Amino acid sequence: MVTVSDRVVAPLRVPRRRRRRNLAGLGFLTPFLIVFAFALVAPVIYAIYLSFFQDRLVGGNVFAGLANYELVLKDDKFWSALGRVLLFFCVQVPIMLGLSTFAALALDSARLKFASFVRISLFLPYAVPSVVAALMWGFIYGTDFGLVGNLNSFFGISIPDPLSSEWVLAAMGNIATWGFVGYNMLILYAALQVVSKDLYEAADLDGASTWQIIRAIKLPAMRGGLTVALVFSVIGAFQLFNEPNVLRTLAPASIVTNFTPNMYAYNLAFAGQQFNYSAAIAIVMGILTMIVALVVQTVGTRRDKR
Repeated sequence: MVTVSDRVVAPLRVPRRRRRRNLAGLGFLTPFLIVFAFALVAPVIYAIYLSFFQDRLVGGNVFAGLANYELVLKDDKFWSALGRVLLFFCVQVPIMLGLSTFAALALDSARLKFASFVRISLFLPYAVPSVVAALMWGFIYGTDFGLVGNLNSFFGISIPDPLSSEWVLAAMGNIATWGFVGYNMLILYAALQVVSKDLYEAADLDGASTWQIIRAIKLPAMRGGLTVALVFSVIGAFQLFNEPNVLRTLAPASIVTNFTPNMYAYNLAFAGQQFNYSAAIAIVMGILTMIVALVVQTVGTRRDKR
């Protein structure tokens, strides 16, 4: 027999269970939120704070409003550095994603021999830290002691110096492509694995060629993965730092201190002690990166919905 008190207590138990679940979920999230706050949110807020001040001879560190941002917009060194990054992005990223797409299609075709070995071989460079990769390729590029120099002396030829001012940006693009082709390949290959086998069977019944299957089924299925890979590539290209910073010791005449915006901000802060102006450059680059990534994601999402 159900009493009045039972009817009152029963509804109270449900909110208590929900509260316990919410508290348990919050307990799992708390460590991440603490790290996220101290490792990302706090530094960004502090950088924004620094960007509104200037260190002057008279008065010390004073509030300057948007003066640092005005200087960034008029800084020729910043714009030349940004131009190099944009050139790097426009050339390196399409080549890298093209190679990743080709590799993903080759693996998905089931005609590639030793597919597992090829997959792990392409992905392994991603496991190499970018600093180590830049050092390794820097020694390969050496004309006096590296592979390029050995090839020149052995064959009696003259391969252009990869670390010269004309080729150094392409040399960095080669390092980035070598490191991230396998990573993007896995993203695209995973997108192909969700395609229904019924589509392939229907295409075979209709007599579709391999190219028609790729164009009508596989490439549309990879569109979402390509959008994700492109967004990551935008962030990576705009954050270009390790490769020029490491290679600068090998080619100081080709790589200046403001070769990329991030490198320019780093040298201003730690070599020039201009922390406020460096923070303003970092904030501007963060905003530009966010805008470009958002545009790429929006365009890719709209095409994916069609």
